[in-house]
Amino acid sequence: MWGVKLKLLLGGKSKEIAFQLQEDLMKVLNELYTVMKTYHMYHSESINAESKLKEAEKQEEKQVGRGDPVFSIRMEKKIEKIKEKRQAKYSENKLKSIKARNEYLLTLEATNASVFKYYIHDLSDLIDCCDLGYHASLNRALRTCLSAEYNLETSRHEGLDIIENAVDSLDPRSDRQRFMEMYPTAFCPPAKFEFQSHMGDEVCHITAQPPVNGELILRFQQLQSRLATLKIENEEVKKTSEATLTTIQDMVTIEDYDVSECFHHSRSTESVKSTVSETYLSKPSIAKRRANQQETEQFYFMKFREFLEGSNLISKLQAKHDLLKRTLGDGHRADYMTTSRGRRNSHTRHQDSGQAIPRVVESCIRYINLYGLQHQGIFRVSGSHLEVNDIKNSFERGNDPLTDDEDNHDINSVAGVLKLYFRGLENPLFPKERFSDLLSCIRIDNLYERALYIRKILLTVPRSVLIVTRYLFAFLNHLSQYSDENMMDPYNLAICFGPTLMPTPDSQDQVSCQAHVNEIIKTIIIHHETIFPDAKELEGPIYEKCMAGGDYCESPYSEHGALEEVDNEGGTETHTSEDGG
Repeated sequence: MWGVKLKLLLGGKSKEIAFQLQEDLMKVLNELYTVMKTYHMYHSESINAESKLKEAEKQEEKQVGRGDPVFSIRMEKKIEKIKEKRQAKYSENKLKSIKARNEYLLTLEATNASVFKYYIHDLSDLIDCCDLGYHASLNRALRTCLSAEYNLETSRHEGLDIIENAVDSLDPRSDRQRFMEMYPTAFCPPAKFEFQSHMGDEVCHITAQPPVNGELILRFQQLQSRLATLKIENEEVKKTSEATLTTIQDMVTIEDYDVSECFHHSRSTESVKSTVSETYLSKPSIAKRRANQQETEQFYFMKFREFLEGSNLISKLQAKHDLLKRTLGDGHRADYMTTSRGRRNSHTRHQDSGQAIPRVVESCIRYINLYGLQHQGIFRVSGSHLEVNDIKNSFERGNDPLTDDEDNHDINSVAGVLKLYFRGLENPLFPKERFSDLLSCIRIDNLYERALYIRKILLTVPRSVLIVTRYLFAFLNHLSQYSDENMMDPYNLAICFGPTLMPTPDSQDQVSCQAHVNEIIKTIIIHHETIFPDAKELEGPIYEKCMAGGDYCESPYSEHGALEEVDNEGGTETHTSEDGG
């Protein structure tokens, strides 16, 4: 019954996303229709202007050699003025027609890309989203049935083995593939929209000739810069979404189907009741699991929607970019690629500039410390792409846009800049060559011993990197102390920062490793004082909780030893390995 309710909830959310995608697709088609009509209108005006110009030229030819010379000269001047006006009008309309045709061709390419992506990728992803948890719930139900049947009738082993094989063969990917193959018409993308020429216009490609050549080059460069930023941001959203999906899958694939304890013989009725109440039917355990799962599902749907919207925008811009690239050729790309490469490595330049804590890190953390500790959903809710780019570009120019002691920036955008900085580092804070060593600490059940193991590994990284890492995790620990207000406990912060600070190498399985990565980041946030050396052992900047005075210094955990007491009382058990993997 619980699996059915879960299925209904997921189906409703997926339906909302599907409606949104269809509405976006209709907007793209309407835009194509509008641009096509504009092109047809300007091309008609260009043809009319050309006809009038030819008519004036014919009148000029007829006037040559006629009777009265004085009258003939006057008429020739008059016709010449009319001809000049019509020539100017024709040139103007011809330019408008060329621009309108270029815009139509660009929009046509983007529309075809959007429609193709919707049928090839989005529908498949929506089916996966709608189907999320169904196979896991079915798996649990059938295995529970198997456990009961084996204890009731051992003579039915042969039939039960058949059911068990059927359960083991449950695979959402193959089911999705078979489902799509059963209805090829519904899931096959339609034919591409073809360019509809207007009244004999034979030019079916973008015109890159003066005076529009410079405009097209500028537009190509803008598209290239925008795509680079969008791909980085969307990749971060994708990794966060995949990590959250792994968490949800761990939640719904709990192996609680063994009910053999319920069939142990006992003459005491009380003994039977206690056995049942302590197993999978325990109501507090189920309620806690459902509450955690619902919150995680909401976050997953938000990131799933954000990823689809971002990938749709990238698909449209990439189509326009590629078409312009084919039109303009490779001659102009060298200078721009140098500029783009310089921007991409700007984070590394900041890190190597001699400043112990990069300015962008120190300034963003200070701003959040002043204005965002109690901000709900900090680092989970995405900020404005425009403001994130403005702040990032300002730091890259050597300025600090967050120095004013005024709350005039969106907290989510500032948090996005901080995550984007660490995401853009050429070498992540946690070295890739130590990934396997860090991952192996998951086998250590004792959290204190695990923290000591992590400390031993991190002491081998360069001193400058260790200072920045210590500073960041001291801040994240402070931020998690306000989880009652900002809803970001160490586990939720680990979901947001895990894929960014400790990316899984391509050689490793992304899905299976991500849950372990999140657990490692969570451990470092909680036990950062044990893991990182203090100021006496490692000289360098130390994160200060009190950056503004007043209420920001009055955390309920600010007294010495308070955090350890909360940990010992079970304050960190909100997300156990059972819930978060």
